[in-house]
Amino acid sequence: MTATDIHRSYSDIRVNVGCGASPTPGWLNFDNSPSVRIAGHPGISAVLAAAHLINPQSARLMRMAQAGTVRFANAATRIPCASGSVSALYSSHMIEHLDRAEARAFLAQARRVLRPGGVLRLAAPDLARLVRGYVAAGDADDFVARSHMGLDRPAGLRARARWALAGPRHHLWMYDGDSLAKLVRAAGFADVLVAPPGSTRITDPGKLDLAERAEESVYVEALRP
Repeated sequence: MTATDIHRSYSDIRVNVGCGASPTPGWLNFDNSPSVRIAGHPGISAVLAAAHLINPQSARLMRMAQAGTVRFANAATRIPCASGSVSALYSSHMIEHLDRAEARAFLAQARRVLRPGGVLRLAAPDLARLVRGYVAAGDADDFVARSHMGLDRPAGLRARARWALAGPRHHLWMYDGDSLAKLVRAAGFADVLVAPPGSTRITDPGKLDLAERAEESVYVEALRP
């Protein structure tokens, strides 16, 4: 039985894409971290852990992947769910790690797997909030640091190995509510809105954190036509 067949067997599929080490209970949780892929090779995982090349978060993510709580998927290539099978797709602080072409490819995949009327919910760092902070404080260094648009290169073999295992964490693009809504609308979604934290059109979101990282986030929801 393939992964797609397994997904078809669920009556109400809800998907968290880019969950990291914070999967949503009762949902299918996907992440493209190299740690998730390596988790399928216990021998390699053990060697890396013994060599202290895995930080605690990556080790936790590996354990989740080995338990089947988190599965590997590159959302800019393919979300491993059948077309039209998903009722809700959530992604938090993931899209800013994609370049523009990858972001469009991810949204095309989200549109493919969502069923008509299915809800797309995105959370992303709010560029407008960062800009307001910069205007108020006038601290350019703090603004750039908070944008995560660049990171120091790892120094030393161990740091470079950890970087390769965890993946780079810098942002490739930033959004405010209007720009993220515009991108989602251009991807073919309907009824696009900037949602306040805690509010959603997802039926029975379960334990989904509707105010995840509210102090720094903007939320956009849309429906698959």
